[in-house]
Amino acid sequence: MTLDRFAPAIFVFLWSTGWIIAKYAALHSEPFTFLTIRYALSAVAFFTICLAIRTKWPSGALAWRAVYSGVFLHGCYLGGVWWAVAHGVPAGISGIIAAMQPLLTAMAASFLIGELLRSSQTAGLALGFIGIAVAISPKLMQPGVSDLLHAGIPLAVNLAAMFSVTYGTIYQKKHLQNGDLTAIATLQYLGALALTVPFALTFETFRFDGAVETYLALAWSVFGISVGGIALLLYLIRRGQVSRAASLIYLCPPTVAVQAFIAFGEPLTPPLIVGTAIVVAGVYLTNRKAPRAVKA
Repeated sequence: MTLDRFAPAIFVFLWSTGWIIAKYAALHSEPFTFLTIRYALSAVAFFTICLAIRTKWPSGALAWRAVYSGVFLHGCYLGGVWWAVAHGVPAGISGIIAAMQPLLTAMAASFLIGELLRSSQTAGLALGFIGIAVAISPKLMQPGVSDLLHAGIPLAVNLAAMFSVTYGTIYQKKHLQNGDLTAIATLQYLGALALTVPFALTFETFRFDGAVETYLALAWSVFGISVGGIALLLYLIRRGQVSRAASLIYLCPPTVAVQAFIAFGEPLTPPLIVGTAIVVAGVYLTNRKAPRAVKA
């Protein structure tokens, strides 16, 4: 039994806890306030790693691109997700919406960088959107949130966050292929801070109750997710297991749903289960490798 065997599954577990932490943190802190502290500590942690391993820092242009990508990959993405969860979107449903990110990336890539979609990928995109609709339909029909102004805005913000991380992912693919990943991660958190701090100053009162549980959530958020998750991803890249990690990461929605059921009692309703299954099937079709042509 080696780390090679368990690293992808551990990565999925760490990543999926992000939605649970988001909902838990909302009980003790305002979302942008919490994220501001998290980003600052994450930047310090990665900067410390960079000093320890004597990282070569990227050039001026590459550094600014890293900062810019961080605005979308961390700032807009997590900011939107955390705000939506804090305003009533269940963690399980938010996790399912997150599964749309690779689907949106595939769709955008076909327009922005000319990647053609196969028929199975087109079918996967359609299934993904159908799965989301099935999963969130009970949320929109609950008597307490039947007003779309209540239910629709947080869900729309959550979806907008997916478009943000999709843009950030494609931007990184085009402009950040070179450079040390730990240095880039440090600069990306600085970019996230540049967005999150103004939102916290403008719309929040910096509520952070300082309870032991809040600090534990913050510690897990920084070291378990921001640092631990990224460190495992770097390990997987080094060991040549990127495709394995990519396939397992789409298990996040059902993992989040189970964790939300255990932590908060969010029901595993039939629409949620069916919607999750449809999304997973859609992502599988979208990311499945094309069959090799048989030589005559």
